[in-house]
Amino acid sequence: MKFSKFFISLFAICLLFCQAIQAQTPVVIDKIIAKVDNHYILKSELESQVQQYKQSGQAGAPSTCQIFESLVVGKMMLAKSEIDSITVEDKRVESELTSRMEQMEQQFGSQKNIVEAYGKSIASLKDELRSAIKEQLTTRKMQEKITSDVKITPKEVRRFFEAIPKDSIPYMPSEVEIGHIVRLAKTTKSQRDELYKRLYDYKKRAENGESFEEMAKLYSEDLGSGKRGGDLGFAKRGQMVAPFEAAALKLKPNQMSDVVESEFGFHLIKLLEVRGQEYHALHILLRPDYQRLDVVEPTKFLDSIRVLIQRDSIKFERAAKEFSEDKATQDGGGMITDPQTRSIKMALDGTMESGLYFTIDSMTVGTITPPMPYRTEDGRSAVRILYYKAKHPPHYANLEDDFQRMSNYALNRKRNTAIEKWFATAKNDVFIYIVDEYKECNIMKTNDQ
Repeated sequence: MKFSKFFISLFAICLLFCQAIQAQTPVVIDKIIAKVDNHYILKSELESQVQQYKQSGQAGAPSTCQIFESLVVGKMMLAKSEIDSITVEDKRVESELTSRMEQMEQQFGSQKNIVEAYGKSIASLKDELRSAIKEQLTTRKMQEKITSDVKITPKEVRRFFEAIPKDSIPYMPSEVEIGHIVRLAKTTKSQRDELYKRLYDYKKRAENGESFEEMAKLYSEDLGSGKRGGDLGFAKRGQMVAPFEAAALKLKPNQMSDVVESEFGFHLIKLLEVRGQEYHALHILLRPDYQRLDVVEPTKFLDSIRVLIQRDSIKFERAAKEFSEDKATQDGGGMITDPQTRSIKMALDGTMESGLYFTIDSMTVGTITPPMPYRTEDGRSAVRILYYKAKHPPHYANLEDDFQRMSNYALNRKRNTAIEKWFATAKNDVFIYIVDEYKECNIMKTNDQ
């Protein structure tokens, strides 16, 4: 298998698969083209992945056979994870599921609109997405185990780059440096009052003898813990968000908190036990209606920050560190990084998120946008201003300007080699069947054969 030719990322394949499920791309159950133990690959699944790569506009997209190889290896990882007892916790799956469903609700406006769009109940959609998410997380965990010891040194990066034929040195597209300052939408007073009232009602009912656990199962919007009666298990100090932990540790065993607000919503907490540096708590979580959040205040705030930056009363980077509510970019002065290379230089091409691409395309270097609606990676409503800091012209790759990108290419190749070696051994532990139509892809032929 020649994964290294296009530096295919198995995680990217899995991510595309889950995005297809999330977007509910029509899938026709037409033909099974491969079977790995109890895991199947459908022809429509392969075709969907091929189409997504074509639509992404990425240069040097992998061939159909290479995508098929990655799908087979992904199923191999799932099969081997079962043999090796590698699992993903239900609460992690449920947390990701909750985030995906919230993003869908933001996109379509309401759960009713989602149901009408897909002709399926929310419960059915969740079941489909839950299965896809679990596969994605399990595959990622198995891949991390296989490649956990793979590192790359500067000397290896240099050797990798120098080994590229001169006529094959990649031509890098225009790259840009973009920063943003984000302010989250706020819960309105009417929403806050409504959620406080509901949670205090649950507290009163529990004090009058009703089961906290049963109410958590019925009412909590933390789906993972909700089905366990709100049980979060033992948590180490510093593991939970600060407002939650501070409130929980003030309680005595079997005591309930007042309403606690955190970035996840509003909590009613019941402490069960403290054991050294760990504590065991239950909670009921209610989330605000993200369609009714207040964006007026954060919009006004960002507009005033924008004016100060334009007047040079404060530098953008300092304003981002002091005022941005995006934790991922705050410490870096608000600069957005490429999700693959982790570099602040992002390719100005089809790989960039479309909304960001079209915004930047209409700007000039050094300008800042007015406040605009934004949705965070975890699906929360927000407002942001964008700063177009710099643009770098297209050029042939070199180590001085593109070291981080070349380092990622070299590391991916090294990881792919580790996966090839793993596959050569692991394929003997599982049953693999491939239909004649795709045997020409030589999935079962490894480099040592």
